[in-house]
Amino acid sequence: MSDGAREAREFVRLALHLDRLAPGLVGAHLGEPDVRRAVDDEPVVAPADLAARARALAVDVGSAGLPAHRRDVLLAQLAAAGCTALRLAGGVVPYRREIELCLGVAVEPGDEDGYRAAHRELDALLPGPGRLAERLAAYRRADELAPDRLLPAVRALSGALRERVGPAYALPVDESVVFEVVPEAPWAALHQHRGRHHSTVRLNGSARVRAGQLAQLVAHEAYPGHHTELCRTQDGPLAHGEGEHAVTLVLSPCSTVAEGLADSGLSAAVGPGWGAWAGEVLGGVGVRTDGELAERIDRVMEGLLPVRQDAALLLHDRRAGEDAARRHLRRWLLVDERRADRMLSFLTHPIWRAYTTAYVEGFRLVQRHVGTEPSVAGARHAALVGRPTTPALLAVDPAPVARAG
Repeated sequence: MSDGAREAREFVRLALHLDRLAPGLVGAHLGEPDVRRAVDDEPVVAPADLAARARALAVDVGSAGLPAHRRDVLLAQLAAAGCTALRLAGGVVPYRREIELCLGVAVEPGDEDGYRAAHRELDALLPGPGRLAERLAAYRRADELAPDRLLPAVRALSGALRERVGPAYALPVDESVVFEVVPEAPWAALHQHRGRHHSTVRLNGSARVRAGQLAQLVAHEAYPGHHTELCRTQDGPLAHGEGEHAVTLVLSPCSTVAEGLADSGLSAAVGPGWGAWAGEVLGGVGVRTDGELAERIDRVMEGLLPVRQDAALLLHDRRAGEDAARRHLRRWLLVDERRADRMLSFLTHPIWRAYTTAYVEGFRLVQRHVGTEPSVAGARHAALVGRPTTPALLAVDPAPVARAG
């Protein structure tokens, strides 16, 4: 029987070698810096050899006698790493199989009747002349945050969320998040680990962030999202000997759950009425937004979450082409061509083309798991943050609260 230390070290090395081939595959390295430096000083390993390493290590993990949860999480991550390495080597993996291996879920196209119902709800929330797409665009433009108010607004929401999250999520006293604005980026916000218990969240100053969406963004990236997740991982599984969690492998089933937890973080931390709460916090720094309307629209837009996944399936499974995917995005998400093209650039990326599923299925999975009763949902959410798991394990875990701590 093994304590898993050797298998953990080999997994970390494998992930870091993959990251050299496709930077960004390791979202954070929580281990000692000299481990990464040592890997960076070694010759680059061919992706086919990394795929073979992943298969061999999976055999070792399967026979190491590890606790079931730890074994299954590590095996799922090795399957994902092996699939990614195979694709980097030029291997062909059917798209749906790629999603199953890399993100741990099976996917199907969304329900267009559900999309129509969401459009009817939006139509009622945004009355007036003109097409619904035009009214939605006008609402979003009116809610755009002035660039000079972005950092004050983010810092106010971050502080207010931290007060709510700190005790429930056992945040360490020395943790911190620094927010920075960059002039141009392909994302609205990006979380980056900066050492033990410390993070930086970079904000895209050109993204025309809306005041009504800002609380969701801060919760996703910081409290109780990715920053909180890494703090708890460091003080929990990693500190207790599960050395494989020194890296976060982005294309893995664990990321599906992690993205779902981050996207549901605001509702877990604040609960129903988060829109009015956020509006009050923002009002304290001179930012005006209709938080209640933002919350209602956000709830309706949840019904349109699978649209981007549909577009990915059109592209890579049905091979219907970019024009068909663009039409689908514009029709159901009510976006203009420029915004649809930005979505397509992500959906057609050779490495990240499947990752939209992590947001879509992760959110739905976590929402089903934690439930809608605020007193229960908050505790279940807190129990899961920082305890890496997979969709398959979450589906058979009836009482995550019992495992908290």
